Amino acid sequence: MVQADYLFLMTDVDCLYDKNPRVHADAVPIEVVEDVSSLDADVSSAGSSLGTGGMATKLVAARLATSAGVTTVIARSSNPGNIVNVVRYCQSLKRLSQQDLSSQPLTPADDDPLSRSTSSLQIDGLVEPPLHTRFLPDPNPIRDRSFWLLHGLAAHGTIFIDEGAYRALTSKAGLLPVGIVDVEGHFAQQEAVRLVVVPSSRDAPSASNLPDGLATMTPEPKVPVEVGRALVNYSATEVMRIKGLQSTQIVSVLGYADT
Repeated sequence: MVQADYLFLMTDVDCLYDKNPRVHADAVPIEVVEDVSSLDADVSSAGSSLGTGGMATKLVAARLATSAGVTTVIARSSNPGNIVNVVRYCQSLKRLSQQDLSSQPLTPADDDPLSRSTSSLQIDGLVEPPLHTRFLPDPNPIRDRSFWLLHGLAAHGTIFIDEGAYRALTSKAGLLPVGIVDVEGHFAQQEAVRLVVVPSSRDAPSASNLPDGLATMTPEPKVPVEVGRALVNYSATEVMRIKGLQSTQIVSVLGYADT
């Protein structure tokens, strides 16, 4: 939200490794990470490729920053000068890439100079930076207000919606009461809530209607999934009263309708 170009996460190791460097002498550094979510599974297990504890917290911070369009760097904290050297290096890569655009086309993999590892670069006059890991920013970052809703506000409750309401939201439409299935928690107007999609079960066959021996083959029921956050125009009590109704019925139920 401060429109930063870089976020530096300083630690007691040089960068991320494919294995815990304190245990495995042959651990290989990871210089560029394009998708932070692909690393999540490794952090949670003991002896994982990314270690445990503080590094897991740094990956959470990296995910938040890159989703906002910020290049994130993990580097060793014992030498603060590493920050300046890494920034200069990244800026030099961008300048060189811009110069090359007019002389030769770039492949999709080379389009972002920050996506190239230090070891793969052969550029005359470019001093290699200290070892570090760069997390590439999301090319379609979350805007300030959306980022604030997702990560800056505590959710005070949950609104369960059907799949039709979810499709409408993904098409930039608003959430109407007819698409609300249920409400959980206690929240007031203009407080943040979770939005959870409740999958339709209309097409799922009933086990009682299946021949003997086939009941165990019934597909597992789909699990409700949180899909976002929102600020509500009505309190939890009011939403519970108007859920499932048409918008034209709100005034008759509540005595007013928020516009």
